[in-house]
Amino acid sequence: MAAVLALGAVFAGVASIAAQDSKSVAPAESNERLNATVQEMWAHADPEWKKRLQQDETQLLCSRFRNEPPEDVAASIRARELATIVYPKDGNYLGDWKEGEKIAQSGRGGQFSDAPDAARGGNCYACHEMAKTEMSFGSLGPSLAEYGKNHNFTAEATKETFAKLYNSQASFACSNMPRFGVHGFLSEQQIKDVLAYLFDPKSPVNK
Repeated sequence: MAAVLALGAVFAGVASIAAQDSKSVAPAESNERLNATVQEMWAHADPEWKKRLQQDETQLLCSRFRNEPPEDVAASIRARELATIVYPKDGNYLGDWKEGEKIAQSGRGGQFSDAPDAARGGNCYACHEMAKTEMSFGSLGPSLAEYGKNHNFTAEATKETFAKLYNSQASFACSNMPRFGVHGFLSEQQIKDVLAYLFDPKSPVNK
């Protein structure tokens, strides 16, 4: 996740440079410059990492519209990304909230310094308040304190939240949140565990 965020920061930072040129450079040309700069920055990365530098259709559109696509484009993004979601075949969306708490608090895994088989975390606290007992947390995303309680612990809300965790772009076009499931960064079981952390009445999130 940290690595994904790092790449996101790189794109965001270079996009900011491109945005400064937006008055004199056409959007398509700005995007070409963005991609060329990013490729140059990671020229010595191994092939597996270089694959991550290739923007997919959604990322290209979000870059083109600077994360504020017109509604028809946003709707097409949501529809395309919604089709990528694989819901649990067993119909069970909730795992172990205690394991989910560990995943939410961990920003390890997927970094250059991590072993390839290192357990990956969601690093949720980097952007969200989760449990009210936490002393520090990020504020890029909304507070998720009392999340399950605020959604009445319903099965419908649980399924919708699974979709957001699996592929945030299916809910919010050009969201800053990683697509944890579609890229296989978190497993189905890990997503279930994080869901349990959000929805289990016994979880600190709902205290």
